[in-house]
Amino acid sequence: MAMKLVLVIFAICRLLVTVGLTMDPAELLRLVVDGQLSLDPSDLETSSKDFGLMSRAEPLAVMHPASAEDVARLVRAAYSSAKGFSVSARGHGHSINGQAQARNGVVIEMSGGNRAGGRRETAGGVVPEKGLYVDAWGGELWIEVLRATLEHGLAPKSWTDYLYLSVGGTLSNAGISGQAFNHGPQISNVLELDVVTGKGELLTCSEKRNAELFHAVLGGLGQFGIITRARIALEPAPTRVRWIRVLYSNFSAFTKDQEYLISLHGQPSSRKFDYVEGFVIVDEGLINNWRSSFFSPRNPVKISSIDSNGNGGVLYCLEITKNYDDSTADSIDQEIEALLKELDFVPTSVFTTDLPYVDFLDRVHKAELKLRSKGLWDVPHPWLNLFVPKSRISDFDEGVFKGILGNKTSGPVLIYPMNKDKWDQRSSVVTPDEDVFYLVALLRSALDSGDETHTLEYLTNQNRRIFKFCDEAGIKVKQYLPHYTTQQEWMDHFGDKWPLFYQRKMDFDPRRILATGQRIFTGPSSVSIAGHDQL
Repeated sequence: MAMKLVLVIFAICRLLVTVGLTMDPAELLRLVVDGQLSLDPSDLETSSKDFGLMSRAEPLAVMHPASAEDVARLVRAAYSSAKGFSVSARGHGHSINGQAQARNGVVIEMSGGNRAGGRRETAGGVVPEKGLYVDAWGGELWIEVLRATLEHGLAPKSWTDYLYLSVGGTLSNAGISGQAFNHGPQISNVLELDVVTGKGELLTCSEKRNAELFHAVLGGLGQFGIITRARIALEPAPTRVRWIRVLYSNFSAFTKDQEYLISLHGQPSSRKFDYVEGFVIVDEGLINNWRSSFFSPRNPVKISSIDSNGNGGVLYCLEITKNYDDSTADSIDQEIEALLKELDFVPTSVFTTDLPYVDFLDRVHKAELKLRSKGLWDVPHPWLNLFVPKSRISDFDEGVFKGILGNKTSGPVLIYPMNKDKWDQRSSVVTPDEDVFYLVALLRSALDSGDETHTLEYLTNQNRRIFKFCDEAGIKVKQYLPHYTTQQEWMDHFGDKWPLFYQRKMDFDPRRILATGQRIFTGPSSVSIAGHDQL
């Protein structure tokens, strides 16, 4: 305890000298009574980097909060300080471009336990005896939420492909996977939030209470507040999943079938799939890689054996699932057969597996463990995620999949459509201005393999070429998990939403304290907190 107190005092003194805190040190001490303000080199190192491994920014200190009030106290200290200092919330550290970093500020490590009721609660969240929702701490991982809700026979409706992400992290972006066509992104399935604003206010918000803050924070890139609790809608959980993949050599047939399947979102569950995704295959190494592992090793797929149309060595895989349990097990085969009859895939390319619901949702983590064992996980990840309007997806295919990418991708390339009407336009997220748009996710890893096409420089330059192609072709893409380096680029990204985005910033974080790693606004202001400073 004595050592902890010494470290806390040292941390406070460092902040006092560096950022000119004007509050009484004794008051600042009370900020960390419940949690911990750390200067441990290992904490600072962890918080200075992220999954992308392409940027590094060391904070002055790292806070491990014990409650939502801890978070509020720290932000109030930043808001009240003479010079201001940045505060960033960090979940599982899965950002790509330093979005959760806080150079010379304080990083709040939100992971490490659930405090859904304001303080530590049962891991995974609190599910009431009556009510189809769960209250989850903002730093909780989705895998923990899944485990907690399954104890009640329930589960969230909308997911991300990878479950070792924090609740607050995905809700600050959108949270998407193959269920989004039906249920919308994760932000469309939130009933209520507790948020610490940039003024240090701990507020509960929803559609009916502090609604402007509610919509601002969802997809708000951490700019308006730190999510400390999320009330997430649930549904009865299935027990098993029929997981199906079929291949296409014709892009038009592939997208036509994907768009048909997502158009069924209003149909009864027996007449639609529960999950619709897809991916692009430009080399035989990818088709049998970690994400496509159920094709191999017993039945590896050869592109040459399927690409009978001379499609430039490019194949497309439609990935679909049907959830079921004991009550629907007898009809699952007939339902799937009826749906597959409407599709135009290569007839000999149907690959099916059956597995528990949890195993399907947690499929990427199993792949992660394999990559970690080979030293291939902790490498730079120059990922690029784009929303592409439906009307231009064929042009994107010709220019990028069949053009810029060549025959090597250094990682999975996902592609699947979503329905815009499942996205609440009051949120801070921006999407293409069409009823249907595609996610194209190039999830590449930079490897020191001796192959130039696997290097970070090569893949980064390739990303730039993709942006240049879209710009010159007039394809109005929007970045998902966006990253820009100038405010003009951010203004262009938000388009008509920029004035509202800016006003919300002035309302909820006027000193620009929060999430400075996004680089949307300049750093914390040193002007009087009574007025609005200029950009």
